[in-house]
Amino acid sequence: MTEAGITAETLAAQTGVDPKTAARWANPGRIPQTRHRAQVAALLGKEITELWPDVVRRREPVWFRPWTEIEREAVSLRSFQLAWVPGLLQTEAYARATLAGEALTPAEVDDLVAARLARQAILHRARPPLFVAVVDEMVLRRTAGGDRAMMREQCEHLVRCAALPAVQIHVVPADVGIHPGHGGPFTIAELPDGGRVAHVDGQGRAQIVEHRLDVATLDRRWARINGEALPRALSLSLITEAAKTWT
Repeated sequence: MTEAGITAETLAAQTGVDPKTAARWANPGRIPQTRHRAQVAALLGKEITELWPDVVRRREPVWFRPWTEIEREAVSLRSFQLAWVPGLLQTEAYARATLAGEALTPAEVDDLVAARLARQAILHRARPPLFVAVVDEMVLRRTAGGDRAMMREQCEHLVRCAALPAVQIHVVPADVGIHPGHGGPFTIAELPDGGRVAHVDGQGRAQIVEHRLDVATLDRRWARINGEALPRALSLSLITEAAKTWT
């Protein structure tokens, strides 16, 4: 905080907490709640893992860790999601909803949610990757357990995320009908050396795709899906409208 020229009062004002709470975060062993960690890390110009190294370690599945490293190194990320809001744009409540019904203990759910939200810090770095997210409209229309307030909060969060300089969100409208994205969700990462790798979700376990021809296939599919999506401004209007329907 001293290096960044930030006091407990200014930190509290920018994160929406009481100054006493912000002051406690400077003490060893005192860690902000999940929803505040990315904000604090961004304000201090640090990664979450630098400030609280034990928060993220060992919380995400071992098989997923290589992708988190790729996300941190990437200069751009292009993600298509058919059923979920992308993890980098999820609220804590929505992230928990995606895990409902899984064979997980409460502690395991806490760990997975914390790891997912910690990944979002990359969007708040001084030099964040360009993140282009395309979602099917049904992502905005589908609730979990009838929690309308949760969906309203998530849609409003998407609107706020869309205001970030390195984030673009597009929506494939429902009236498009069947489109190439129905083959499943995926993300393509471009690395600093110009190389590209992809992450493909699956019911059992996701996989990282590195073979050049396979990535090229996903790249062509991305272009077709993105071609069906609404422009940025119209997508934002649709998301805003969807948020209102959840009131």
